[in-house]
Amino acid sequence: MTDSKNNLLLLFQKPREPIFTPRNGGQTVFDLPDNFFTDRYRVIGTDITTRFGENVTNKVALAPLTTTPNLDFAANLNRTGGFSLFNQVHKGMAGQLTKLFMDQPDVSSLLSTAAYIKDRVNLYMFQYALSVAMQHRDDTKDIMLPSVVNMFPDQFIDPSVFPAAREEASIVAQGNRQFIKIPMEFTSNEKEIEQRMAYFREDIGVNMHHWHWHLVYPGEGPANVVNKDRRGELFYYMHNQVVIRYNVDRMCNGLERVRPLNNIRSIIPEAYFPKIVRSSNNRSYPARAENSVLQDVNRTETVVSLADIERWRDRIFQAIDQGFMIGANGQQISLRGPLGIDILGNAIESSALSPNKTLYGNIHNEGHNIIAFVHDPEQKYLEDFGVMGDVTTAMRDPIFYRWHSFIDSVFQRHKRLQPMYVANTEIAYSGIVVNSVGVRITRGKNAAPNLLLTFWQTSDVDLSTGLDFGPEGNVYAEFTHLQNAPFEYTINVDNISSAQRIGTCRIFMCPKFDERGLPFIRFEDQRSLMIEMDKFTVYLNPGKNIIRRRSDESSVTIPYERTFRNIGSQPTDPAARAQFQFCGCGWPQHMILPKGTTNGSLYSIFVMISNYELDRVVQPHLKNPCDDAASFCGLKDQLYPDRRSMGYPFDRPARVATLLDFKNLGTNMAIGECEIRFTNSIIKRS
Repeated sequence: MTDSKNNLLLLFQKPREPIFTPRNGGQTVFDLPDNFFTDRYRVIGTDITTRFGENVTNKVALAPLTTTPNLDFAANLNRTGGFSLFNQVHKGMAGQLTKLFMDQPDVSSLLSTAAYIKDRVNLYMFQYALSVAMQHRDDTKDIMLPSVVNMFPDQFIDPSVFPAAREEASIVAQGNRQFIKIPMEFTSNEKEIEQRMAYFREDIGVNMHHWHWHLVYPGEGPANVVNKDRRGELFYYMHNQVVIRYNVDRMCNGLERVRPLNNIRSIIPEAYFPKIVRSSNNRSYPARAENSVLQDVNRTETVVSLADIERWRDRIFQAIDQGFMIGANGQQISLRGPLGIDILGNAIESSALSPNKTLYGNIHNEGHNIIAFVHDPEQKYLEDFGVMGDVTTAMRDPIFYRWHSFIDSVFQRHKRLQPMYVANTEIAYSGIVVNSVGVRITRGKNAAPNLLLTFWQTSDVDLSTGLDFGPEGNVYAEFTHLQNAPFEYTINVDNISSAQRIGTCRIFMCPKFDERGLPFIRFEDQRSLMIEMDKFTVYLNPGKNIIRRRSDESSVTIPYERTFRNIGSQPTDPAARAQFQFCGCGWPQHMILPKGTTNGSLYSIFVMISNYELDRVVQPHLKNPCDDAASFCGLKDQLYPDRRSMGYPFDRPARVATLLDFKNLGTNMAIGECEIRFTNSIIKRS
C-alpha cells in the first residue's frame, strides 16, 4: 500500500480533533499549507504547528490544491451537529460530498482534498462520505476502513465509560491499563419488560451491521455508487430478516411478537431513554416518554406531516394492488415478475433509484424522522433527533422494530400477490433426495446431538481512535453480549442420478412453538418466522453424500474479529487479509442463534437443495474476497450471487397446510429438530 493510501487512514483517527493535531500516537502530523487552516487557527498556524510537533517523527506533505472545493452545499449543517441519513437534506449533502471525493483524479489529490475539507463540514458526514468514496474508488477500495465503533464509540457505549477511560489513559502507562467495564443494563431495569430485549437492541455488533449496510448501500451519490444489483430487494430482505430474528428472540423472552406501527396516529406505549451522548457537542440523544403521540414535524431541515406518510402509504398500496407504479414521466412500471420487489424497495426506502419520488414520497425515511422528533417536532426546545434518526443508533429503540414491521407488511402485501412457486419446476430438484439434517456442537467430545447452547460472553473494544483530545495509546472497554457454542450441520443426501449434480444448499430455522407455548400448525405462521441461517453451493456425487457445514461459515454472518476490527490487527495470510480489508458488512456471528430458554426451546431446521442451474449467476469477475455475508450484503462490485428471489422458497405463500406438507413437495427438502438451551452465566472471551 502506498504512503498516500496509508495516510488517508490518518483522517479517521481522532475524528473530532482539528487536522493539524498529531496522529499515530503523536508521531505523525500533516504539513499543512496556510490555506488549509480554518479561520479560527490560520492566524496562529505557525505557533500551533510548532507546539504540536514536539514528539513528531513523520510529517505528511500534502499536494497543493489547484482548485479550492466549493462547500456551500454543506454550509447549513453544523460541524458538530447531528447527521442523519434519514434526513433528505443531509443525505443530499452526503451524496455531493461523496461525489467530490470520487471525482479526485488520484489518491494524492483525494488526500489533500479530504484534509482540506475535514474541519469545514459536519464531522459525521465527513467520515461517512469519505468511507463511501474509499469503498467505491478503484484506487482505494483495498484499504481497510476502521470500524465505526472505533471512530465514534459514543454512538454505541454508555457515556459513563469515557471519563473512566480518559482517567485510566492519563494516569496508567500503556500495558498496565485495566479494561473499563460497560454495564449490561443501563437504559432501564426489569420493571420495563422491553428491557428483556436490550441485549439484542443495544448489541454493538447488531448496530454496527446496520451502519455498515447503509455505508455499502448509500441512498444518494454518484450512479455507480448507488445503483447496485438488486439494491431495493436487499433493503427489503435484510430488514425483513432483522425483524424476524427480533420476533423469535422476543418469544424466547416471554414477549409477544412486535405489533406493526400501522396507525401512526395511535399512542406509542413504548418509551426509550437511550442514555448515550454525542461527544461532538456533548448533547444527549433525547428520550421518548411512554404513551407519546406522533405529530407533524416542522423544523428547519425536516418538514413532514402524518398525512404525507398516510398519502404515500395509500399510493404504494394502490401500486401494489394494480401491479404497476407510475414513473416520473407518466409511464407504467410493472411490479410483476422478479424485478418488481427491487423497484418497490427503491421506492419505499426511498433511494435515488426511486421511480417517482414526487408520487410515492419518502415513507421509510420520513417515518424515522417523525418518530425521531416526537419530543420536539417544531424545534421549540432546540433539541436534535432521537436515536431513530441515526443509522448507528436506530436499532436500539423498540419502536424501530414496530416501524420496520409495518414497512415489511407493505412488502408482504406485494409478495402475497405474486404467483406461488410451481412444485415440480420451481421447488423440486429431480434425482436429489435429502434424507436428514442434524446439528451438533463442535467443542466437547460427548456433545448431545441437536442440542445448541447460548450464554453470555464478555469481549472488548478499543476506544482509543475515538477518544479525542486525550492521551495516546490503547484504551479498552469490556462489554457483555450473547454468544453461542460453535456447531456443525450434518446433512445426508442421496444423488440417485448417474452424474454429479450441483445444488444450492439453503438452511433455515423457525420456532416450533409460539409465545404462548402452543405448537405452530399453519405453514403460513412458520413461513413468516423463517430465519435464513446459511446458503452455499454443494457438489453431489452419484450415491450417498454427507454435507458438513460449520456455523462460522454462514453466508449471513461475519466473525467477531471483523465486526470489531482494529486498523493495526490485520491477518498475515494474503487471502485472509484481503477479506479482512474489504468486508465489514454482515450480521454478527455471536447473534446467529436465537437466545433460546433456560429450559430449552425447540426449533425446526429446514434444509433445501435447489437446482444450481436455476440459481446460478454469471459474475463479471471470478474472484471476490468479500463473499461470506452475501445473503444480507451481496458481493462487492458483483451481482447478487443467487438468481432466486431473496428468502426463496419462503418469500411467498404456498398452497399447503403445514411445513411438513411443503417439505413433501419435493424429495430435495428435509426437516430436522433442535433444542436451544440458554445458560445464564458469563464466559470471558479467550
